Amino acid sequence: MVQYSRLLNVQARKVARYAVGVQERQFHASCAAASKVALSKFDQNVYLPYEKLQKNLEVVKKRLGRPLTLSEKVLYSHLDDPAHQDIQRGVSYLRLRPDRVAMQDATAQMAMLQFISSGLPKVAVPSTIHCDHLIEAQIGGEKDLARAKDINAEVYKFLSTAGAKYGVGFWKPGSGIIHQIILENYAFPGLLMIGTDSHTPNGGGLGGLCIGVGGADAVDVMANIPWELKCPNVIGVHLTGKISGWTSPKDVILKVADILTVKGGTGAIVEYTGKGVDSISCTGMATICNMGAEIGATTSVFPFNKRMADYLASTGRSSIAAEATKYQASVLTADSGAKYDQVIEINLDKLEPHINGPFTPDLAHPISKLGANAKQNGYPMDIRVGLIGSCTNSSYEDMGRCASIAKNAMKHGLKSKIPFNVTPGSEQIRATIERDGIAKTFKDFGGTVLANACGPCIGQWDRKDVKKGEKNTIVTSYNRNFTGRNDANPATHCFVTSPELVTALSIAGTLNFNPLTDELTGSDGKKFKLDSPFGDELPQKGFDPGMDTYEAPPSDGSRVKVDVDPKSQRLQLLEPFDVWNGKDLSDMTVLIKVKGKCTTDHISAAGPWLKYRGHLDNISNNMFIGATNIENNEMNKIKNQVSGEWAGVPDVARFYKAKGIKWVAVGDENYGEGSSREHAALEPRHLGGRAIITKSFARIHETNLKKQGLLPLTFANPADYDKVQPHSKISILGLNNFAPGKQVDCEIKTDGKVDKIKLNHSFNEQQIEWFKAGSALNRMKQIAANK
Repeated sequence: MVQYSRLLNVQARKVARYAVGVQERQFHASCAAASKVALSKFDQNVYLPYEKLQKNLEVVKKRLGRPLTLSEKVLYSHLDDPAHQDIQRGVSYLRLRPDRVAMQDATAQMAMLQFISSGLPKVAVPSTIHCDHLIEAQIGGEKDLARAKDINAEVYKFLSTAGAKYGVGFWKPGSGIIHQIILENYAFPGLLMIGTDSHTPNGGGLGGLCIGVGGADAVDVMANIPWELKCPNVIGVHLTGKISGWTSPKDVILKVADILTVKGGTGAIVEYTGKGVDSISCTGMATICNMGAEIGATTSVFPFNKRMADYLASTGRSSIAAEATKYQASVLTADSGAKYDQVIEINLDKLEPHINGPFTPDLAHPISKLGANAKQNGYPMDIRVGLIGSCTNSSYEDMGRCASIAKNAMKHGLKSKIPFNVTPGSEQIRATIERDGIAKTFKDFGGTVLANACGPCIGQWDRKDVKKGEKNTIVTSYNRNFTGRNDANPATHCFVTSPELVTALSIAGTLNFNPLTDELTGSDGKKFKLDSPFGDELPQKGFDPGMDTYEAPPSDGSRVKVDVDPKSQRLQLLEPFDVWNGKDLSDMTVLIKVKGKCTTDHISAAGPWLKYRGHLDNISNNMFIGATNIENNEMNKIKNQVSGEWAGVPDVARFYKAKGIKWVAVGDENYGEGSSREHAALEPRHLGGRAIITKSFARIHETNLKKQGLLPLTFANPADYDKVQPHSKISILGLNNFAPGKQVDCEIKTDGKVDKIKLNHSFNEQQIEWFKAGSALNRMKQIAANK
């Protein structure tokens, strides 16, 4: 890592400026030649690239000589060199040219700090920053937003000025959640976009390949470096029948999660096909794609259809729908006979509403079995809070269907039995549901409308009704429910379901309720069943945009000043990580051997720690505090192998770093699943880590580790995990011969015994150069200096 603006010489700066200038001219010229339909109303000088994509695709199809899936078409048409790129699913590393970059405020801080470090004057592709993560749910929308603006003023000013200086659009706090803003304004069929958030795949609801990445990947694209992605496999989900009644689009992905589990989509794109697709609204498709992140999928996508065209028209983009229609068959639909690596069949006519959890999004319960399963497993039956909205389920359709349930209950004298929180996904949604009376219905129902932000979904929730450690149940329409995710209470049992079921269960107040079959008792003492939910797919009066919350960058931001106070506790300019010394990593100390699930939330907690996302040293104090130490089954308590004392993980890591002791962490299956946060890779590197050895990795996190100069390695024999003890010494040998596809030698020394084992890796030649340079940013600086 590096503050490269201090280090790049004048010549390198000139080269960098020239490169970006050339790239921008080429980008605009190629797109302009293809079409005169702008990418968005905020990108009037950049045009839809369909003609260029089609030409690229013709080159690839001629080479491969076979039918292509939709995801292959979109991906391969964005290749940097379609004529020569090696293309083998699950093998090749594709070099791609995404159309745009999107960053949320918690990850944008580090991404922009890294971009500043590159020394480049302006981003090379359309890019945006979205302020949605730093707003804590406490009282209600207006007051919570005002409080966030005050507390986070320094960060917002940094992001705003950095955006202005480097050509990045800035969506102010209160605008809404990044993925909803993208769907409403920027997503289009055939788009290839990367976003610094794991739920970026939401854009697949509009037929785009939108992929979650770490901030360093975003820097590559913004700096005009082809973005690298291992060529994904393709999982087809064939839908038949129609969505109806209490069944919702959310139930499709909850069922897919049940089938594939949290790691079943790793290394693959999930592509939805079949006649059942046409029964799902555009925003419903977005819901399904959004939560595809929970199965580890690279992204998810639906083919362009009328439901997407209707949504584009409703959001003021009829011209995009018309242009997409011209390329529907050639680019935006799978070829007949295209082959999938796996096919899942789901009949929507028979799909029962589901509720998944607790503690993992793939533990599925059909609603008819929820009560019995909850009793059998000892889950707390009484529901304490119901929460709807988030980036996953806050469309106009979602809000309208939930309001219909609330009205139905209130007609019988009932309201929500429990606190009922509503998170609008965007200012446009908030304004529209206010205008149409939906927000009033929720308030009359007993609900609280929160700010247009992520809020409780990511742990930004100042919850007061339970104490930490108190066992309780909540139900949400969110996407993720790992331990402590929403309220930092490891005893909270969070269940993920559709917003419709959240609303119904909030009326009953118990898990032992099935709205399809069970009755409620009205205030008059009479029994009644809730009607099936209904709501308009799109607002009849059109969307109300609400307040203008977008800040466009000036045409020339060179004079804009971006300040970072050296004394700041929120922001910190970056210094370089050390370069590999050319030697083997011998006798490394095991910092922690993690037991069981270890998500990026466990490695770098969110919630109150979000405020330090721009200050690497401060946020490193949360490293591994949520991971379970196998030695004592406790969190944030490990033995210092030098002093013999027990202490917190970050404290011991800082001790080792001060003593020059290299350390390694050892993990279990699917290590690093969940959020895309690159801090889970930055922190171990900052505190002296050299390698992470596990049974398997989640895709984004594995790449993030490589970007920061760490070695993500996997046991060739997963049983070798058991050979590592907390007091073992681990050596990684033969690094001078480190090469793609070649196993790495490892020695585990424990109590005088030496076990020699093999480790696997997925590094390619370019990524090995990142390791040797100390990080991808270090390598970027080396290349710039040599031009």
